[in-house]
Amino acid sequence: MSSVGELDAMPPAGSVPSLAISPAALEQPAFDEQPARVRTTVRPEAAGYASCLVWIAAAAVTWRLPDVRPLYTTTHLAALTGAVAAAICGWLAAAHFQPLLARRLRAVAPWLLVLGGAALVWQFVTAKFALLPMPFFPPPQTILDAYENDGPLLLLSAAYSLRLLALGFTLGLIVGFFTGVAMGWWPRANYWLHPIVRTIGPIPATAWLPLAFVVLPTSFTASIFILALATWFPVTFLTWSGVRAVNRSYYDVARTLGASQWFLIWKVAVPAALPSIFVGIFMGLGTSFVTLLAAEMLGVKAGLGWYVTWAQGWAAYPKVYAALAIMALLFSGLISILFKVRNRLLAWERGSIR
Repeated sequence: MSSVGELDAMPPAGSVPSLAISPAALEQPAFDEQPARVRTTVRPEAAGYASCLVWIAAAAVTWRLPDVRPLYTTTHLAALTGAVAAAICGWLAAAHFQPLLARRLRAVAPWLLVLGGAALVWQFVTAKFALLPMPFFPPPQTILDAYENDGPLLLLSAAYSLRLLALGFTLGLIVGFFTGVAMGWWPRANYWLHPIVRTIGPIPATAWLPLAFVVLPTSFTASIFILALATWFPVTFLTWSGVRAVNRSYYDVARTLGASQWFLIWKVAVPAALPSIFVGIFMGLGTSFVTLLAAEMLGVKAGLGWYVTWAQGWAAYPKVYAALAIMALLFSGLISILFKVRNRLLAWERGSIR
C-alpha cells in the first residue's frame, strides 16, 4: 500500500502532470543518441581491401611473370591493370573520410574482387602457363592488341550496329504499341488482329530472313524489317494485355467527368498500362539484340555481327572476344538507359508498392 506522503505527491485526478525539464537536461544528449560523425561514418568492408590486393597481384603477375610466348602488349596490359588497382586503392583510402564513397564501395566491392580474381586466373591459365588450348582461349594481351590494331574498325562496326538497331527497334516499337492499343480498346480491331498476332508472332524473326532478303530490295532494309518484327510481337501482346487489364472503374470515373474517348485512351488506358508496356519493350529489346547479330552475320556488310563472322573466318578469336565485349557494354548500356526511363515514368508505381 502507498504511504500518505506518496499519495500527497501524486497529482490530482484529471490533472496533467508537469513535464518541466531543466535547461541542463536539455543540453545533455540522450543515452542512445550518437554524434553525427559517428552515425554517418560507414567503413568499407573486407571485400574492399581484398579487391585492392587482388588487383595489385594481377598487375604484378602480368608484369613480372614471364609469358609462355612473346606478347607485345604485356606491358600495356600491366599498366592498365595497375591503373585499375590504383583507382580501387585510392577509392578505398578516400572512403575512410567520405561516407558516400564508403557506401558505394561496399556495394561494388564484391564484384571488384571477383573481376580481379578472374583477371588473375585468366593470366595464369593462358599467358603464363598455357593451360587452355589456343587459339580458342586467347590471353587478355591479344584482346588488347585487337583493340589497338582494329580500334577504328570496331568503332565503325559498333556505329553501324547501333544505327540498324535504332531503326528496327523504333519501327517495331511504334507499330507494336499502336497495334496493342487498337486490340485492347476496339473489339473489332481485336477480332481481326488477334489471330494474325497469335499466328505470326511466335515464329522466330530469324526464320523470316531468307524471305526478307528475297522480297526486300537491299539487305539493310531486310534487316530493319526483321528487327522490327522481332520487337513488334512482345510489344503488341503486352500492350494489348495491359490495356485490357485496366480497372473499369477508372473509365467510369473519367466518363462522369465528361471525358471523351480519346481522353480515355491516352490519359487513362495507356498510363495505367505502362508497367505491362515496359515489360514488352524490355522483351522486344532482348529479342532485337539476338536478331541483330543473326541479320548482320547473314546479310549485312557492316556491324559487330559482321565483324565477328569475318574474324571467325580467319580464326582470329581475340578479335571475336573483343567484339563480344563491345556488344556486352553497348547492350547493357541500352538496358540501363531503358531502366532509367522506366523508373522516371513509373515513379508512382514505386510509391504505390510501398
